Amino acid sequence: MIEEFTIEGRNAVLEAFRSGKTIDKLYVQKGVQDGPIQSIIREAKKKDTIINFVERERLDQMSEEGHHQGVIAHAAAYEYAEVEDMLKAAEEKGEPPFLFLLDGIEDPHNLGAIIRTANLAGAHGVIIPKRRAVGLTATVAKTSAGALNYTPVAKVTNLTATMEELKEKGMWFVCADMEGETMYRMNLKGPIGLVIGSEGSGVSRLVKENCDMIASIPMKGDIDSLNASVAAGVLAYEIVRQRLG
Repeated sequence: MIEEFTIEGRNAVLEAFRSGKTIDKLYVQKGVQDGPIQSIIREAKKKDTIINFVERERLDQMSEEGHHQGVIAHAAAYEYAEVEDMLKAAEEKGEPPFLFLLDGIEDPHNLGAIIRTANLAGAHGVIIPKRRAVGLTATVAKTSAGALNYTPVAKVTNLTATMEELKEKGMWFVCADMEGETMYRMNLKGPIGLVIGSEGSGVSRLVKENCDMIASIPMKGDIDSLNASVAAGVLAYEIVRQRLG
C-alpha cells in the first residue's frame, strides 16, 4: 500500500537523499547556490535524480506547506510497512517489541512529531488506522525531521483487531488517559504497545477497553491536558527509562 508525497525544505530533502529514499524529481529555485543547496544537488547527481531549476513562483505553487526554502523533492511513493516487519526488527535487535499505536491522530504535525519521538525512543514502529486519521503527507514527513525514513509506519483497518493479534504474540498495551494510574507507579517493561489517542477526544472506548493498563501523566498546571505528541514523548521516555533499568 503506497502513498506518494512531496518533501519540502532543505533538511528534509537532504535527509531523504541520505537515507536512500528514491527521489524521482528535484525542483530547485533558480539562482540559489548556497552550501545546503549545493549539498542537495550533489546528492541528487549521485542518485541520477532529475533536477529542474525553476522560478520561486513555481515552487510556491507546488508547496503544500509554504516553507520550501528553495527546494522541493518528489519522493517515490512512501510504502507502508507491515506490523510483522516491526516484530522481526525487534527480534533481530534482540529487544522486546516496542510499538506506538495511534488512535485517530488527525493533525499531521502531531503525527510527524510522534514518529520522530518513536524513532528517538527506539520504538520498532508506529501503527495508524486507515479511517479518521491522517496518513503520511508531506507535512508529516517534514515534521518527522527525517525519522519517517527510518521508523516503519503500518496502516491497519482495525486497531483493536491488531491489538488482539499482538496480544496473542505476548505484547501488552498501555494507553495514556487522565483517569489512569500515575505512570511512575507502573511496570512498563517487556513487549509493549503505547497507545495515544486523538487530540480532542483521547483514546476511543473500544481501544481503551483493549488496553491492559491506563497511565496518567502527573500534571501540576492549570490546564488539563498535554498535546498528543508531547504526551507520547513523556510516556515513551518513561518506558525507555524503565527499559534501561
